[in-house]
Amino acid sequence: MFDKLNLPMLQEADLKGKIVLVRVDHNVVKKGIIHDPYRIDATLGTLYYINAKGGKIILMTHVGRPKDKKTNSIEISFKTSVQPIVDYLQKKLHIHLKVPEFYANGQNGFSGIETSINHMIRELREDKIDGIYLPNTRWFSGEEAKGEESERFANQLAGLADIFVNDAFGSWQSHASTVKLVKYLPSYAGFLMQKEIENLSRIYEPSRPFVAVVAGSKFDTKINSLYALLEKADYLVLGGVIYNAYLSAKYGFTIKGLSAEDLASAKDFVKFAEKYQHKLVELPYIVESDLPEAKENEKYRVHNIHELSKDKSLNYVLDVARESFDESQVNEVFMNARTIFVNAVMGFTPHFNEGTIALDELIDKNQEASKLYGGGDTMQELKRLLPGLYIMALDNPKYYIFTGGGAVLKAIEDNTPLGLAPVLELTKKINPK
Repeated sequence: MFDKLNLPMLQEADLKGKIVLVRVDHNVVKKGIIHDPYRIDATLGTLYYINAKGGKIILMTHVGRPKDKKTNSIEISFKTSVQPIVDYLQKKLHIHLKVPEFYANGQNGFSGIETSINHMIRELREDKIDGIYLPNTRWFSGEEAKGEESERFANQLAGLADIFVNDAFGSWQSHASTVKLVKYLPSYAGFLMQKEIENLSRIYEPSRPFVAVVAGSKFDTKINSLYALLEKADYLVLGGVIYNAYLSAKYGFTIKGLSAEDLASAKDFVKFAEKYQHKLVELPYIVESDLPEAKENEKYRVHNIHELSKDKSLNYVLDVARESFDESQVNEVFMNARTIFVNAVMGFTPHFNEGTIALDELIDKNQEASKLYGGGDTMQELKRLLPGLYIMALDNPKYYIFTGGGAVLKAIEDNTPLGLAPVLELTKKINPK
């Protein structure tokens, strides 16, 4: 795949004595706590390699969403700090990292890189410290800005280093630290980026039958990916709010909590899917709850969608029942598959878990299929609900867990990794040999 993409790779770079600015996707902190370090650990190969080849590392990542989209104000707080990541790396690798301190421009975040960082870079060159970790990139006003402000921030970042390495597959948005830096420095794809792109080929050219499972809390954010998967996959299975909206659009059920936008998107999808009905695998048993955020006895019940009247009004539908995966048709689809892609949490967490557990257990029973899991919540819930399976999957060649579920869906939607702006920009780069 790399030959077709003309992707500049880390192993082609001369790193000895160079300051290497590495963009990673260590966005694993929620309210100051790391719940799963998988995305951090996945980048260690790149960091070890740079260090072994004599490079000096400056790391950067975004954490959370500190910017208020309505007011454009940026909140700088422990909730979106990189410090828990730094603490984790220092403890795990027995290294010394420093985080530079900058002054916030009111509610506008950091206006840019300050010259005070030069003292820290001198320490890095003199081996007094092992690396620098920049503050959350989204604390800088230029990171998500457009035009001149974005270019200025990218230029400032480039001024810190000799080489740029992008190892942040999951950070596919067109921001200064993921896209603009390529203009100013020799730029390369890190080992994780290479690995993620290589595994996309297992979706682009799957062993068949190919089954895709997609769930989510918003239909309109996934609809283009669903169109693409309906055409590409042999079977498509829906879950979450996406499935609720689909059921409402197709069967006329009224389901509490569905937005008008989701229902409108679902109606468009149902119309589009008319010629692909043989590909859609409906999960017949759903869990209705009277309460949106609790699973209490006598407050929830299981329905067979085929036994409900078309004008049925339901309370919150918060899961797919385990019985759905015992149905012979559903069971057969999964057991005969040779490639299974999962970007799905079937129920409303943390209380409605049976659908997700039943799905993952059924997939694991298929010993022959390649099982490709999208990142984010899919990975988190696999670890929370089935920790033994999660640990086994990390070292099982039949499994691959992507670090960025949204990035995978975007790449599927465009049918090429070049649909991801950071990857596209890397392929345009001609680096000196």
